[in-house]
Order: sequence, then structure tokens, then C-alpha cells
Amino acid sequence: MEFLNSASNLLLVLAGFTFIIFIHELGHFVAAKWAGIRVLAFAIGFGPAVASFRKGMGFRRGSSEVEYLKLKERDAAAALAISPTEYRWNWLPFGGYVKMLGQEDVNPNAISAEPDSYQMCVPWKRMVVISAGVIFNVILAALLFMLVFTIGIQSPPAKAGPVSKTSPAAITMASNARELGIKTPGIKSGDLLLSINGREMSSFADVLPEVALSNKDDMLDIRVRRQGIAEPLRFDIKPTPSEFNGVLDIGIAPPISRTIYTSKYAKELAQVNTRLAAAGLSDVRPGMDLISAGGKPVTNADDLLAAVDASAGKPVALTFKDAQGEVSKSVIPRVSLERSLVQVAGAEDVILIGHLLGLVPVMKVGSTDVRGQEQGLRDGDVFIRVGDAEYPSLLDGIREIRAHKGKTIDLVVNRREGDSWNAIPLKAKVDETGRIGFGPSDTREDSNIAALSLKSVKLHLKDKDWITPAAGSLITSPGTRILKVNGKPVNTFRDIRAALLTLVPDTTGSATLSLTLMPPSTAAGQSAHEVEATCQVPRADLEALRESASGWESPLDLDMFKIEEALMKADGPAAAISKGVSETRRWMLSVYVTFVRLYQGSVPVNQLHGPVGIASVGTSIADRGVMYLLLFMAMISVNLAVVNFLPLPIVDGGQFLFLVWEQIRGKPASLQFQNAATLAGLVLIGAMFLFVTFNDITALFHR
Repeated sequence: MEFLNSASNLLLVLAGFTFIIFIHELGHFVAAKWAGIRVLAFAIGFGPAVASFRKGMGFRRGSSEVEYLKLKERDAAAALAISPTEYRWNWLPFGGYVKMLGQEDVNPNAISAEPDSYQMCVPWKRMVVISAGVIFNVILAALLFMLVFTIGIQSPPAKAGPVSKTSPAAITMASNARELGIKTPGIKSGDLLLSINGREMSSFADVLPEVALSNKDDMLDIRVRRQGIAEPLRFDIKPTPSEFNGVLDIGIAPPISRTIYTSKYAKELAQVNTRLAAAGLSDVRPGMDLISAGGKPVTNADDLLAAVDASAGKPVALTFKDAQGEVSKSVIPRVSLERSLVQVAGAEDVILIGHLLGLVPVMKVGSTDVRGQEQGLRDGDVFIRVGDAEYPSLLDGIREIRAHKGKTIDLVVNRREGDSWNAIPLKAKVDETGRIGFGPSDTREDSNIAALSLKSVKLHLKDKDWITPAAGSLITSPGTRILKVNGKPVNTFRDIRAALLTLVPDTTGSATLSLTLMPPSTAAGQSAHEVEATCQVPRADLEALRESASGWESPLDLDMFKIEEALMKADGPAAAISKGVSETRRWMLSVYVTFVRLYQGSVPVNQLHGPVGIASVGTSIADRGVMYLLLFMAMISVNLAVVNFLPLPIVDGGQFLFLVWEQIRGKPASLQFQNAATLAGLVLIGAMFLFVTFNDITALFHR
């Protein structure tokens, strides 16, 4: 059923693409008829014709072109009563084209001296014909936006959700903070985002593009409304590249509701239930509302984070409610670790890893899906071996699993059975996306066994240099137990963190860290002996540790909650028209600015999407309903209009420039120049198509 749903969504998206291209080609067709240019074919799709219609001949199976040409040879007078235009439905119904006499984008030599040919039409009329497709796409986008905002669509409000503690949005003080009595810096969760650089934010969907497409050296003028404050707060914030994808970011996530995520798909529901069980909330049902945390009312998921952070690591009481009743449970907060980027494979293939000055817990199974359970994995299994990696960290485990894509990998897991732990060997099939069927976690709360220390990390993707954590050389054998930190016994990474947070730099500006270690046995029957390992921890590393690893994390991740949404609807037809026009203009400007930012380097090229990526995104959007699909199609229509009017010879924009040249000089550019320019355009477009398609397919396999 889920496959059929995805397939039907994909067909809807492809039908939408075809309709957008149909409207584009309809623009060319209508303008060509107005200009008196002979249109030979108006086709939907590519390849051989399935069926066709020609006025005077009626419908035909396949193309009527051969029959029409034979009639012209046999009886030219009779052929005059038949339309020269064939309306054609082709075998590949994705796209379309208008074929005019004497005009082919990819073949400038296809000219004609007939009085109703493209070449015989005056240049200014041909400019209208060339630009009509783009104009029709812009009109279509505006109409779709108007329809969406007339009916209304659910969208995240322009409100700040979770704000990353070290992000620009969190550390910047409002310029009018003193006069308004504000003593703490940063935008807070729940603040309404009124405008960015003077542009009104009507939903959170406006916020991310506005930030991402800003100039990387500019300060953003952000105005926010905070409850209880009489005037808007004014922030001047400089975006920084995201640690995940390099896109400019200020560290604000969309607002998150208090409702547990639910789905119409059985597989997704099973994953939600599995993750709830892993957090100790097996009785909680998808779709329930979290109404209290730590004895305080909850309005959104941020209140859960606040309750956990204030818990000092003690259990936090949670109460959930739905139409079937209430469920009360307590969860144990997880100790926070430092979070740094580490390299899995290629330069851009990085993940976030939790560590303490480079000390890393062992990877374990956080939650399994159906596939993982079928392969023998169970929630809470600790990995003794993954492929060739012994006691792997998340980094080493993911590396090994990805290295076995499409193959079988040997596993050994440590599983609690009653009061004892047993080593269980397994063989698991790794799918083509590099997954086995479990959500990874680690043993920070369970054990003092360490994986190999991290040798190099980054704080941000754009950082040029990799740095070695202070304790990055201390654990050289995976599976080593950390028994003491500076003489203090420790049983878990929670204890290790507590001991590390007591380190104080001396007069040299650093602190001495001494670990008492028990390496794993080197051979059967042999006992390892305790060893001491020491290093110096610079003041900066201690400050970073206290800043990022002194709090507590909820075992229930925020992505388990639904994004908060509100109805976006225009107040009447006039407002819908105004909103439709303004949204079309905004998206057009956004596309143009994207190309500028690509040139400047503030938008990475891996953020571009081709047909595969667009279809993938469109399919997931279509799953949310017709309004979301219409909104997506409006955006694609704008994108098609802008891309088609770029000054490249192979698209409408390049053809328009040729016509401007012809209008000014009184004669067209030479065929040799047109051929060379067209070839260059083909190479450029072809290379870009291959590049973005490769990116899209790679992204699909890394989901």
C-alpha cells in the first residue's frame, strides 16, 4: 500500500511537471499564432506519437505528418483546407515542445525562406514569441499562489523554535536590549520573527531562504516580537555556514509542537513506536500531546528541553494525553557530550559525533525497525564488533557499515539476557543506502568502555583545518575501560564528564588529565593490567567542554514531535491576488539571487537539484495534500521561467539575446557563431544536468 501511495504521488508530480511545461509551450504556441508564424507541431511529451489531431483530418493513431505531406504532394489545393499544425501526444509524456517553421533551438541551420516562417517574422514579434513561454509560467505561478492562499494552507508560523546555543541567533544581543530591559542575548524560542532586512516574514518558510540567500559578509537586520515586551527587538546578526551543508544559517529551527509524530504509513508508525519504546515510553501512542513535563504545563516541545535541562540528570515526569486517555511516565535525561564533525569518507561526507575531549563511547542499537529485527538485532544491543571494527564508535561503525553496501557484514553484539550479558554473533545484509535497520545510539549512560579516541574533528563544515582533541591520543585500543579520571573512579561517561568538568587550568593555561585505563585482553586467558595515560588540556578546550557538554539531553528527540503549523489564508480575493503576485516576485528574485550566491560561494553547488531531486522532494510534498502540491508546482513554474530566461544559447534567454542583436544590427548573428554558442550551451546544460542528477542520486542513497 505504501509503495502504491508513493507511486501515485510520483505520477501526480510528473503530471504536474508536464502541465507546467504544457503551459510554457502553450505560451510559445499562442504567441506564434499571433505573430503569423507557421506552427508545425504542438506536442506533449517526446518520442514517437501515440495519437495526434490535425484540423481537417481529425484524430489519428500515431502521427498524421506522413499522410499530410503526401496529400500536399498529390493535391496542394486540397491540402490548403487542412491545418499545418499537428497536435501530438507522444510516448514519453514528460515535457513537450512547439515546432515552428524555421526554428529549432538546437539546430540554428534549420531556417526557412517561407513568408510565414520564423525567420521572416520581424525581430520584435519573435522576441514576444520567445519570451511568451516564460511569461505564461510566471502567470501560472501567480494563479497557483493565489489559489493556494485563497483556500488556505497549513504552514509553520514565522516563529523561532529551538535555537542552537552557540549559533549567531543565540549569542547576539539586541541593539535595543538596554532600553527595553533585556539582559540576556539572543533570539529565544517562541519569539515571532517579524521581518528580515525589511521583508515581512509571513511563515517560517520565508525565513530560511532569506537567510541562506543573504550575502555572506552582510549583517541581517532581524526584528522579533517577544511576549511581554512592548516593542520589537532589533538584532543585527551575521549568518555563518551550517555545519551540515555549508548553507548560511543563524541557528534557528522551525517551531515544534507538543504532539508526537504520527503517520498513515504502517512502517513509519512502527518506527515511531520503536523509538518511543527506546526512550522508555512504550505506552505512549503516536499523535498524543505532551501536556506536562517536570510538573509544569507544556505548550511546545521546547518546554520538554527546559524541564530536562533543569533536571540535574534526575528522572523527569512526563504526562501525555489523547482522546483515549492519559499516560504518565518518567524518562532519564541523557548526559550531553561535545558535538563535533568527523569525516566518514569523502571531504563532504561528515557526521556529528558526541565525545568528551576526544573520548568516545561505543556504538549501540538505539532502536530497531522491522528489517533490523528480522536480522537479529534488538534494542539496546552493544556492538562488540562491526565488520573489522572492534568496539566501534558511531564513526567507525557507520564507516564499516557503509563500506559493505549491498553486502553481508559480520556483527557481534553484547546483549543483556536476564542478569547476564552474552556475546551474540550475527550476519546482517547492508542495503544499497548503507543501512542495516537500526537507529544508532551509544553507551554513554551504560558503560565506561571507550572506542578509539577521535583523531581529528571540525566544528564547522567550512573550517579549513581539522583539529586534534586534547584526549585524542589516549585511547589506542578499542574496548579499553576508563577506570579513573585523575584518581576518581568512574563507571559511565556520565561520571567521566562530571570528573572532566572539575578540571581547572593552572598558571600555564592548561590542566593535566590523567586516565587510569584497563586495556582489553590481548589473548584468551590473559589479563590486562592497568595503565596510566596523561595529556594536557588547554584552557580553550575546557571552556568548550563546559559550554557544550554541561547540560542534559532528552531521550525523546525533538524530531519525534510534529512541526507546529498554522493556517495561512488571505483575507479575501484582493489579498489573495496581492499575495500571489508578491510570492511570485519573491521566488523569482530568490532564484536569481541563488545564482549570484553560487558564484560568490555562499551557496554550495551541492544544494542544486535536478529532475531526480525535484521528483523526490515533490513526491514527499504531494504526500501532504493537494495544496502542498499546488504550492510546489507554483515554485517549480517560477524556477522554470527563470532558468529558461538565463542568457544561455540553448534556452529562451539566449535566443532572446540573439534577437536583440538582430534588432539592433538589422541582421542576425552568423550561423557559425550561433552554432558555436549553441554547442557551448548544450555542453554547459548537459554538464550541469549530469552534476545535479549525480548529487540527487547520491543524496537519495545517503538518506
